[in-house]
Amino acid sequence: MAATREARAVWTGDLMNGSGEVTAASSGRFDQLPISWAARTEQPGGKTSPEELLAAAHASCYAMALSAGLAKQRTPAQRLEVTATVTFDKVGDAWTVKASELAVTGTVPDADEGSFQRAAEDAKESCPISRALKGNVALSVRPMLVQRSEATM
Repeated sequence: MAATREARAVWTGDLMNGSGEVTAASSGRFDQLPISWAARTEQPGGKTSPEELLAAAHASCYAMALSAGLAKQRTPAQRLEVTATVTFDKVGDAWTVKASELAVTGTVPDADEGSFQRAAEDAKESCPISRALKGNVALSVRPMLVQRSEATM
């Protein structure tokens, strides 16, 4: 059965001087987050942007995919910390999401560096958000495995 989720945006005014808000209609977890063009292309100034929301979606999707992959290879993670950095820039005359770089630090007691690296790459390829972006956005991952002794310090 397919899952659907809904978000709603309201915009007032022109692109440069206007502003808006975005709401998570399905979960209700955020309501009327302010958005503006300046928040996308300059400093956020307390506002969010589609690119920040995309980064949140990619980071959370990737964390779930990596967790599933590590469990499947019988090396479950104790903790995964994922940051997605989405780059939004002009390509020719068009503003474009150019890249999403994932950085993950994993505390995975039973994994070695090689198996963690492979699982990290596999998750980058298999997470549904990565698959939605593939072919349009440069995707990369920087995995770092925390060894047991480092995790207990």
